[in-house]
Order: sequence, then structure tokens, then C-alpha cells
Amino acid sequence: MTDRWTRAEERYRAREADRRYPRRDDWGIDARTVRGDEREAPDRGAWDEDGTDVIPRYEDEVYDDQVVAEALEPEPEPEPVVPPRRIGQRAAGAESGRPRAASARTKQSGRTKSSGRTKSRIASRKAAERKKRRRNMWVIAAVFVVLVVSAAGFAGYKLMGSLAPAEDFAGPPGEIVVVQVHSGDTATQIADTMKDKGVVASSEAFYEAAVRNSNMNNVQPGFYAVQKTSPAAHAVTALVSKSSRVGNVVISEGRQLHNRTDVHTGAPTEGIYTKIAAASCVGTAPTAKCVTYEQLDAAGASTDLAALGVPDWAKASVAAAPDRRRQLDGLISAGTLDFDPSGGPVQILRQLITASAALYESTGLLRSGAETQLNPYQTLIAASLVEREALAPDMPKVARVIVNRLRIDQPLQFDSTVNYSLEETEVATTDADRGTVTPWNTYAMSGLPANPISAPSLKALQAMENPEPGKWLYFVTIDKKGTTLFTESYSEHLRNIVKAEQSGILDSGR
Repeated sequence: MTDRWTRAEERYRAREADRRYPRRDDWGIDARTVRGDEREAPDRGAWDEDGTDVIPRYEDEVYDDQVVAEALEPEPEPEPVVPPRRIGQRAAGAESGRPRAASARTKQSGRTKSSGRTKSRIASRKAAERKKRRRNMWVIAAVFVVLVVSAAGFAGYKLMGSLAPAEDFAGPPGEIVVVQVHSGDTATQIADTMKDKGVVASSEAFYEAAVRNSNMNNVQPGFYAVQKTSPAAHAVTALVSKSSRVGNVVISEGRQLHNRTDVHTGAPTEGIYTKIAAASCVGTAPTAKCVTYEQLDAAGASTDLAALGVPDWAKASVAAAPDRRRQLDGLISAGTLDFDPSGGPVQILRQLITASAALYESTGLLRSGAETQLNPYQTLIAASLVEREALAPDMPKVARVIVNRLRIDQPLQFDSTVNYSLEETEVATTDADRGTVTPWNTYAMSGLPANPISAPSLKALQAMENPEPGKWLYFVTIDKKGTTLFTESYSEHLRNIVKAEQSGILDSGR
């Protein structure tokens, strides 16, 4: 069997060589061009002499030496192969008439070169990618190093700053400056204000001194006179000292702008201008700087109502005031007020009037009047009368008397309106005083005075905005305790007046 296979392989190889490299007879005529029926039939008898019908396998594919060697390699058991194509079918590798083996080698070489070029391009691309990755890694590493170094430097700077003492003045303190502490300010905010005003060298130094002084918890909103270029500890001590508070004025209920003198005692009653002047002093005598009473009186008589801060709801009536020196009465409210004493008299009055107007409006002044038929400024005037005529428990009833009399056009006949134009005042007034016609004397005219006659309290203002229901037309205070009797009957009112005379409260000192 082996010998027969060997001989068959030899015949196959010879026939294959003859097919690939045909002889050219007849002057170059290729035997492969002869028609199939003229081609000599193959000698099949040679294949059958060994009694086998196995036909060697071949295909129209390119064989190189390695492929041929693999085909010739003996195998334990031969496997049937696919019959060859028809003899007349043209081999794929013989298109150009060149030997098949040469064509295969050429193609193989082309594939090898092409494969080499492809591999070279892939290797170059991978090398470029590796180079790019290395470059990116170096960039990232450099950025990371810069960040680490920067963070370390910043931390070192902060550490050195925390260890170094805060910048501070050594002294001595310089000129006085006014600083403001706002409501809700923290120690840090106050420290910033001190630094901005040049009081301390750094806010850190002031803060460190402030946290060591427990009196800082008692500092109130307002204005304080402290010295520039002060050591932080000195500045804190000055701030918490009561003597450093400036521009803080306390105005009692019923106070008027100008000074008055009591008829019985001769004691002066300081007016609002006097109190403002005293609160405006910055520094100590004899170098203290103050706004004077006369300066405030002159500024208060100005016709520039906008500069004075007169609210819109009062401008028309204030502009028509019969006495310019009294035109701002009632527009500065009773209570504790703060102003910047480093400003001039006009600026000071503006601050106080603006703050007072906001306080009045907070009571609902601008929305009142529906029941009383009074505008805001008229309500303020009536409230000033209530303040001068009654104690707090009786204020709503006095307000009702005012409303009831205005409705029937009955004169109010309040002694407080008589006293307003007098420099010497008392509870009881004389017939001559009551008979003197002035823009404020309600004995001599009907209706309200030309302007408020005092600084009303918020209680008086609220009473006037919401009078107590009643038909009262008369009232009189019958003793020095302030007991007041109300009635709608004039005859009963006369009997109440007798009670007042018996108590001595209506005795005149003139």
C-alpha cells in the first residue's frame, strides 16, 4: 500500500510539473490553448495498475515550498481528497503566463513586505502613545508637586502668621475719633471698624484684647469717642468705659424744644436742644468739641425741610408754621436716641428726626385717621396734647374728649396749650394768659394748635390713633396724684372743678 501511494505521488508530481510548465511545440503554441477535445486524454491506466482509485488532491491555490512539503509528508492513513477541477478550467495563478510557483513567491513576498510595513506603523503608533502617556504622567506629576509645595507654603505662612504677634500700636494714643457700634455687631465686626477708623493697627490685635475683657459683653449700639493709634488693650478699655459714649440723648415724654422755668420753684426745665447739645460733646474740657444750643436753635428754624429730615406727611404743615423756631416741635420723639456728634447741627437734627419719624410710623400712624378723621400730622399734634394733659391710664379717654370736641367744633380749652408759648409755666393758668390769642391757645380758638406742643410718647400716640369709645366732653385732674374725672355733663364738670380747687392743685403761683 505504501509503495503504491509513493508511486502515485511521483506520477502526480510529474503530471503537476507538466501542467505548470507545459512544453511548447509547433512554434510556441501553448498546449493549454488547445481545445479540450483535442487534448490528449490522460493515461489513467497508470493509476490503476496498482489497483487503487485514489486521486491526489489539488486546488487552484498558491502553493509554496512549505505547503508542498506538508502535502508530501506521509500520514498514517490517507484521506480521500477532492477531485481536481476540469482539465480545461484555467488555473487562477496562471493569468499572466508566468510560472505558478514564481507568482506565489511574489505574492508571499508582497504580503510579507506589506505586513512588515503594517507592523512598523503599529509599532510606531504604540511607541507614540507610550511617549504621550509618559509625557502626561510627567505633567500630572509636576502639577501635583506644585500643588503640594504651594499648600505647604500656604500652611507655613498661616502657621507663621498664627505664631507671630498681631500688629499693634505702641502708643501714645492720638486724636479722638467717633466710631459707631451697630445693633447686632460682633466682636470681629467691631474690630474691623476700629481698624478702618485708624484706632488700632490691626483688627486681630483688637479682637485678642476684646476677648480678654468681659465688659465687651455690655457694649451697647451707639457712638463712641476713642483715640487713634491706640494700643489694642487701651482701645478696648476706652470702648467699654461709660465716659466714651457720645451722641446718646434721653428725651423725656412731653419735653419741648426750648427751655422752660417752673413758676413755683424757678427751676429750669431743659429743652430738647439743650439735651442734644450736652450729648454732642466729644472729648473733655476745655478741649471738648460740642454743638451749642444756639446752633441747634438756628438750624431748627431752617426752611430747608428736606435737609432737616422732615417726613413727607408733615412737610406742608411745617412749611406753614407761624413760628420757625417752633416748627420742629414734636418731630423729635421721646425716648433714647443716638446721633453722630461729629456732624454739624443740621446733620444731627436730621438723624434724630428721621429716627423719630420711623418710630412714629411703626405704630400705624400713616394708616390711622379713619375713625378720628385726622391726618398723620394732626394725630401727632393731638397726641402731644394727650401727653401733656393725662397720665398713661387716662390717655385713651383724653383722646376721645379731643375727638368729640373737634367734631362739634367746641374749643378744647387745654391749659397746656396756653403754657406752650410761655417761658414760665404752671398747671393753673391765669385769665390773662388764657385770653391771649396765640396760634396754640385753645381757649382763644377752636381746633388743634398749629404744631405739636411736646414730644409725645408712643403710648400717647397709640391712644390718639385708637381713642377709647365714650361720649365724654370734659375732664379735670382733681389732685396732685393725678386723679382725673371725665363727664359729658357740663354741670357735673363744674362740680369736679370745685374738687380740684379744694385740693389746691389749681392754685396759681403768679
